[in-house]
Amino acid sequence: MARNREELQHLGNHTEYSQNYAPEVLETFENQHPDNDYWVRFNCPEFTTLCPITGQPDFAEIRISYLPDKRMVESKSLKLYLFSFRNHGDFHEDCVNVIMKDLIKLMNPKYIEVTGLFTPRGGISIYPFANYGRPGTKYEKMAEHRLLNHDM
Repeated sequence: MARNREELQHLGNHTEYSQNYAPEVLETFENQHPDNDYWVRFNCPEFTTLCPITGQPDFAEIRISYLPDKRMVESKSLKLYLFSFRNHGDFHEDCVNVIMKDLIKLMNPKYIEVTGLFTPRGGISIYPFANYGRPGTKYEKMAEHRLLNHDM
């Protein structure tokens, strides 16, 4: 079950960090177990972005969990992608939704959820949560259930 090395451009090569939002760095590889439902979870405890109004840095832990279908996101490309937000100005809620939508477009997962645990600014923490389940499937119902019952 060797991975197709030709598919991946970042893994094992010199790392070039983008100074701008860069969804094009995301890469996928073939899921070796598409018939199984299983969780893949990523945790990025050092996510940074800029406030679009003040330009001040915002810090967060980004949590991504998904049920893969045919394609999976490659972790180094995900790291480079998340790093590309460093000089990008977006509100917390926008970051979480953009990340989720980019990953849906990239790999068409059965289900995905993204949470941002942003550090307090002005004494208030913001923890946006976004999720998606493939329409017309049990995963759509799962997304609705998890959203309606979501509790940080």
